[in-house]
Amino acid sequence: MTTFVLAGGCFWCLDAVYRTLEGVSDVVSGYTGGETDAPDYESVCTGRTGHAEAVKVTFDPAVIPADVVLDVFFTLHDPRQLNRQGNDVGTQYRSAMYYADDEQRALFETARDRAAEAWDGGVVTTVEPLPTWFDAEEYHQDFFAKNPGQGYCLAVALPKVNKIRRSYARYVLAT
Repeated sequence: MTTFVLAGGCFWCLDAVYRTLEGVSDVVSGYTGGETDAPDYESVCTGRTGHAEAVKVTFDPAVIPADVVLDVFFTLHDPRQLNRQGNDVGTQYRSAMYYADDEQRALFETARDRAAEAWDGGVVTTVEPLPTWFDAEEYHQDFFAKNPGQGYCLAVALPKVNKIRRSYARYVLAT
């Protein structure tokens, strides 16, 4: 099993998308990359903690290749937007990849280069060493499935889930 830590806007969207993919065994929403210890949702939302909303995606590379997991990341958010995704604005919504070792760093940099070609340049995604990770509160875990009628889920997360279902149908779990 392999685990990637990725930040690309609201963690509800990342969580919802990765949970639809075969070979993904766990997705945990959380906070990383900041200066404060024990951040919580309210403090991270202020943009003053330095933390990004992120997910830890654990997957089996024999079922879903690491390159696919990373290409999904660059498909589900716009990596050209600095410190935002759509109407979600602030450093907590930045695009970042946090590597655990040199092998991951190389994979992440290669994926970012592929994304830059696909997005015609301008990718602002950072590739950084994995700092301390903090799990988000329980109500954020699998938020989309627990709150399918919630406005943000319908307006923002669902279109991203549907986009990935279409673009990566081969890897989508049978329903």
